[in-house]
Amino acid sequence: MKKHNFSAGPCVLPQEVFLKASEAIMDFNGSGLSLIEVSHRGKDFVEVMEKARSLALELLGLEGKGYKALFLQGGASLEFLMVAYNLLETQAGYLNTGAWSDKAIKEARLFGEVIEVGSSKDENFNYIPKGYNIPKGLDYLHLTSNNTIFGTQLKKFPKHDTVLVCDMSSDIFSRQLDFSQFDLIYAGAQKNMGPAGTTLVVIKEDILGKVSRKIPSMLDYKVHINKDSMFNTPSVFAVYTSMLTMEWLKEIGGIPAIEEINEKKARLLYSEIDLNPVFDGFANKDDRSNMNATFNLTDEKLKDTFDAMWKEAGINGLNGHRSVGGYRASMYNALSLESVGVLVDVMSEMERKG
Repeated sequence: MKKHNFSAGPCVLPQEVFLKASEAIMDFNGSGLSLIEVSHRGKDFVEVMEKARSLALELLGLEGKGYKALFLQGGASLEFLMVAYNLLETQAGYLNTGAWSDKAIKEARLFGEVIEVGSSKDENFNYIPKGYNIPKGLDYLHLTSNNTIFGTQLKKFPKHDTVLVCDMSSDIFSRQLDFSQFDLIYAGAQKNMGPAGTTLVVIKEDILGKVSRKIPSMLDYKVHINKDSMFNTPSVFAVYTSMLTMEWLKEIGGIPAIEEINEKKARLLYSEIDLNPVFDGFANKDDRSNMNATFNLTDEKLKDTFDAMWKEAGINGLNGHRSVGGYRASMYNALSLESVGVLVDVMSEMERKG
């Protein structure tokens, strides 16, 4: 039986993507060779890379606006370093909304002064800071749009007069935004776009080349742009599968269509959390993530019973992160409304039993 996969990552992917990817593993484009054994410099894979980069810009509405899309390696964790290496000359601002923001701040401090413009650490990151001031003269402001561990999501982005960088690893392509307000977006594919192994970076070219330090080639965005994201051997399977996922998204109507579905899933689950006395939501209601719903039992004595029930229903990956406890339901783009319904049914049954 196929599981209802609520894991925080690697993410659930559309079945048609799995099918096409598995076919390419056996025989890529009728070549008699597997996708993972053809030359990454060959025409067939170069076309994959070009299409993946083009699709990313198209879906985000950034074509012809001075942006380049790259598929790099090292996950968002390497981007924490690369952003600062390429952009931080004297001072950068970071909004600290969780574990990943914390890690990004740690790396940036290796290169210059970091100002935490706001933090929700005082309440274990269960809310998004509001009303914070953005200092003048920053090299850039860094935000994390969605926080997988704590289940919070930025609903509004600050007005600013500086370069805006955003880690969108866990909600990329999930909702409509004016993506042109960002100068650099990065997202590990494994949260909402594809398998682990590649990271999408979308960058406005004119923000580069302004730091005085020398940047190693592998960490230099300009090098990767000049080499069309093929400076080194790319993660061919991860890029190909991400391309298939973006094709699927385009075919179903793009970001507007998936946002509508994501909102239905989130409303269904949060309604159950709020109405069911057995459960208590973790994140501030105004800041709840549509991608990752975090919640706890009101009586921990019910844990064994509830755990047995959701596992029996074919649900996977529901346990919360150790820093929060409880449960976390990750509802990425390809997770069906039906799967959310199965979880809600189990929660309702738990109330009747409780």
